[in-house]
Amino acid sequence: MNEEALAKALQSARKKSGLTQQDLCNKAGLSYSTLAKIERGAIKAPSIFTIHAIADALGMTLNELLGGIIPDKPKKKQSQTGIRFVYFDINGCLVRFFHRAFTRLAEATGKPADMIETTFWHYNDAVCRGEMSIEEFNAILAEQLDDPTIDWRSYYLDAVEPIEEMHELVLWAQEHYHIGLLSNIMPDFIPQMIEKKLLPDVAYDAIVDSSEVKAIKPEREIFQAAASLADFDTPELLLIDDSRANIMAAERLGWRVLWFDDYRPAESVQRVRDALRFDDKSL
Repeated sequence: MNEEALAKALQSARKKSGLTQQDLCNKAGLSYSTLAKIERGAIKAPSIFTIHAIADALGMTLNELLGGIIPDKPKKKQSQTGIRFVYFDINGCLVRFFHRAFTRLAEATGKPADMIETTFWHYNDAVCRGEMSIEEFNAILAEQLDDPTIDWRSYYLDAVEPIEEMHELVLWAQEHYHIGLLSNIMPDFIPQMIEKKLLPDVAYDAIVDSSEVKAIKPEREIFQAAASLADFDTPELLLIDDSRANIMAAERLGWRVLWFDDYRPAESVQRVRDALRFDDKSL
């Protein structure tokens, strides 16, 4: 999607409705920073769920809001096994897991790392489902750790590191296949991760953010939403994920799946490349 055309379309529709950016944020349930970045064209691939929320808040259909700015889906390749669309998990797949954040919080607050981790996992699912805001989560951490300045997003972004082999794979895959992100993640993390080059900055065909879908893997609803966005039959979808539970859930729904081992990224990447082999007849 052309981010400049999208920005103009959203600004025009919002102004015609007589809404300020803050008014629209309140109605659509979005953060001000997210809407402001979209209207500046600073987010290259905003989630379709975010655009849906904006359209609903404006009392418009998606087609009415976007008009003709969404181009027809380009024809790309099909693997020898029938794959057309590849979804990548984020944590433990595109970035190394964020355990260092717990250690750094322990060092900063003097609290035991295991207590911090226990608190985190107690509330993580609720935040990733969008049932709890990151501000509410920070408030709980602040109370538990006796530090009112706690900002989990900052600790997370400082702790995660790109898995370079997978970033190279994403760049290759997007040239040949339709690709997307499918992640259990907290609100507004994905745009910031792309901006900080923690995720590949490419034109994703779909971004499925659990906090916007209001469901997390391995729940059926998030896979159904992802399949709908991809707009391909489930046997044409491939999920690459580091969680066995997520892999099994997707497989039960008819997806093709590959488990990613971040301890052996080169081997995992080769398995993906093998699964995505194609010939010229796939065009």
